Amino acid sequence: MDRARAIVLGLAGAALLLSVLLVLPFLEFFLLAVLLAYALHPIQKQYEPVFGSRITAGGLVIGAAVAIVLPVLWLLRIVIRETTRFVRRVRNGDITFTEVETWIFDLTGEEVDVLGTINNVIRETGIGTIDGALGVFGTITNLSIGIALTLFLLYYFLKDGDKFNRWLRMTVPLPTHIQGDLQRELHDVIWAVLLSHVLIAVIQGFVAGLGLIVLGVPNAVFWTIVMIVLAVLPIIGSFLVWGPAAIYLFSTGQPVAGGALLLYGAIVVSFSDDFLRPLIIERHTETRLNPGAIVLGILGGVYVFGFIGIFFGPVIIGSLRAVLDIYRREYVQATPAEPTTTPEEAVAEDIQSDATPTDDAQPGPQPHDTAGGDE
Repeated sequence: MDRARAIVLGLAGAALLLSVLLVLPFLEFFLLAVLLAYALHPIQKQYEPVFGSRITAGGLVIGAAVAIVLPVLWLLRIVIRETTRFVRRVRNGDITFTEVETWIFDLTGEEVDVLGTINNVIRETGIGTIDGALGVFGTITNLSIGIALTLFLLYYFLKDGDKFNRWLRMTVPLPTHIQGDLQRELHDVIWAVLLSHVLIAVIQGFVAGLGLIVLGVPNAVFWTIVMIVLAVLPIIGSFLVWGPAAIYLFSTGQPVAGGALLLYGAIVVSFSDDFLRPLIIERHTETRLNPGAIVLGILGGVYVFGFIGIFFGPVIIGSLRAVLDIYRREYVQATPAEPTTTPEEAVAEDIQSDATPTDDAQPGPQPHDTAGGDE
């Protein structure tokens, strides 16, 4: 029996390893589907009795595709249009980088050719060449496959999520109350992470957008919307907009405004990200995750899982904290306390117990004797 169990467990481990290898090439899209399914599961549960599991899941998948893909395509089209317009103005000489180069020279004493540096970067990245076009085509193809896989998995995660949960509860060799504790802890951490990223993206986007509006950056409202989307990325998200905006102000002969935007972005905008994100996660979790662990989870998650790691990094660290807490409650605090008597007291108790007759040694009818008399 033990040999059969070992063989079954070995086969299960091998199948699990092979399954992980199959998922790894699309791990980021798989985790994105899991995250979306978790966020949309309450809506699925609410409308499933009315429309059925398949129709409800299909409607949510279509809604998610429309809510995510179409706005991204719209923003991408406008970004490409604005970038093309900016490059055209640079080529026509309407925009120069003389002010930026002068400011860098006064600050560091080094002469810098900003336009030449940009051209070198474009040349090294292969933009405008056949290799660059093939690289862009490959990226778009992989992204399209990944998005299609995400929507496909999302449908089945929503439709069969409850069945999988019941199967997992029956299969995992853990007591029911421990499984419930783990689910509650994970639910707490996941929703705190989701809430923090959404709130911080909105706050940071508005804070950075306010700086663009005050300092007179063109199309500031549109770039504020872009920063709200990009601010989901920690540290570098909104910088992708306000950083080039500061360079634009320098290039148009507004060094004071450009310097002010750099200071505003580096201090105020970055501070809102670094300070508020761990604070919100800590405040909305019962386990009170340490802010240092949260930041480490976000940055480490990005390195390991890519973009989706900003969500799953803190969740993994929170899961470790939950597992260790449950182990402490179930298997450390539940063990009986060690005796506190000294060796001398233990010897005295033994002597006293030997001198005192026990109930078994006292005369009198025993239960079996009484039963025998009745017979």
